[in-house]
Amino acid sequence: MDEEDEEADETAEESNGRERADEQEENKKRQEESHQNYRDERDHDGQQHDHGDQQHDHGHDHDDHHAHDVDELGFGVVTVSSSRSLDEDAGGDAIAELVENDGHDMVTRELVDDDYDSVQKTVDNLVGRKDVDVVVTTGGTGVTPDDVTIEAATPLLEKELPGFGELFRSLSYDEIGTKIVGTRTTAGVVDGVVVCCLPGSESAVRLGTEEILLPEVSHLVGLSGRESAE
Repeated sequence: MDEEDEEADETAEESNGRERADEQEENKKRQEESHQNYRDERDHDGQQHDHGDQQHDHGHDHDDHHAHDVDELGFGVVTVSSSRSLDEDAGGDAIAELVENDGHDMVTRELVDDDYDSVQKTVDNLVGRKDVDVVVTTGGTGVTPDDVTIEAATPLLEKELPGFGELFRSLSYDEIGTKIVGTRTTAGVVDGVVVCCLPGSESAVRLGTEEILLPEVSHLVGLSGRESAE
């Protein structure tokens, strides 16, 4: 074999070697891609499984969270005003209507003057009644000298619910704008009874009762009375 033939054979062998190396490298890449795809699918399936478990657990938590809700509650409404009567009490009428339409019992309606002692005594008496689970006051939550409902009711509360007033003011802002800073709506719990202090206007009590209080009150009463019930 002459030198040219030997060089040709060597060139062919080198070419074949490079082709085999390229083929091996390509096979290696395909294997790695296949393994990565498998890992990705496995991780994705695991995430779906975990997500399903989370949803399932959340369902149990939701059931447990509302296990103590009370379906039918007794309400006492206190209208705080030195100028109105129960016959001219649009705010109190609105609360009674919404409460009864929601399946609860309107136990009593009281009318008291804008007087610290009268308001506090009336709220305290209602809290002590066995047939009252919720006390709602309407009126006296502003900043005039005779607006004393908040001052009278707040000392009775064992636990305040600041979120109630915060949400009320947030929702009311859309209706009356910055005037809402003069409204001191609040709520709290005492002896397992929810106490809610709303303004005197019909639109305000409808918003506070329908949009905030009624959706949560069964849960709040159930939770606040849970320890003594168990």
